Amino acid sequence: MNTKIVVAGPRGKMGAEAIKMITNEPDFQLVACIDRKTAENGVDAHSHLNVPSFEDAEECFTEIETDIFVDLTVPDVGYVHTKAALEQNIRPVIGTTGFTDEQLNELSTLAWEKKIGCIIAPNFAIGAVLMMKFSKMAAKYFSDVDIIEKHHDNKLDAPSGSAIKTAELIKDRRTSKKQGHPNEKEVLPGARGADFDGMKIHSVRLPGLVAHQEVLFGSPGQTLSIKHDSYNRDSFMEGIKLSIKEVQNLEELVYGLENIL
Repeated sequence: MNTKIVVAGPRGKMGAEAIKMITNEPDFQLVACIDRKTAENGVDAHSHLNVPSFEDAEECFTEIETDIFVDLTVPDVGYVHTKAALEQNIRPVIGTTGFTDEQLNELSTLAWEKKIGCIIAPNFAIGAVLMMKFSKMAAKYFSDVDIIEKHHDNKLDAPSGSAIKTAELIKDRRTSKKQGHPNEKEVLPGARGADFDGMKIHSVRLPGLVAHQEVLFGSPGQTLSIKHDSYNRDSFMEGIKLSIKEVQNLEELVYGLENIL
């Protein structure tokens, strides 16, 4: 039996790749898409997909028999979509980052009450998840760390969800400390990056980049660099495919792909 999937954000680069992956996977079936703009100049913008398109998520979930909802949009819209999916007993796989802690807590509570699996992943690239896990291991031995994340210039949130997730994992293992000279002064505000529990996060946004992150650890006489690069969006598809399969076995919200590997 095919897994019936709805995708939100089909016109985006990630959404287009996800639809291509779903279409090529024999056990998956694309049944609809959700987009704020279903028509252009009076013409269906998604007619080539041969599935219905909706501007309203609740309408889609009510009318279309769906097993899995994949969201690759933006935080505010993604939150509304995810909540609507859970309320309709549809299992979400979310690649949208930038949710607030309050939103994550609300979605987690809803998934737990309904006993429905939900996966929210800051990064679907397997290599990026391993980078985070290795960084958490290293943090036990290196308390000084900077995170440098680089993305395309159309990314809306900074720091990236991956960088914040990495910092959270490091915080769990790292001895908390404020880095740098106690009397250091930023001649230009923001020069030292965002502060997260004393460690620094730096965001780069440039055309030509896709998704890149380096975690730099330092201690007397040595440094350690853990780096991952996604050169195209194919790198995220194995993680989305895995999440679509694994979310069907869950009865709660899982945040981070590392928790299902």
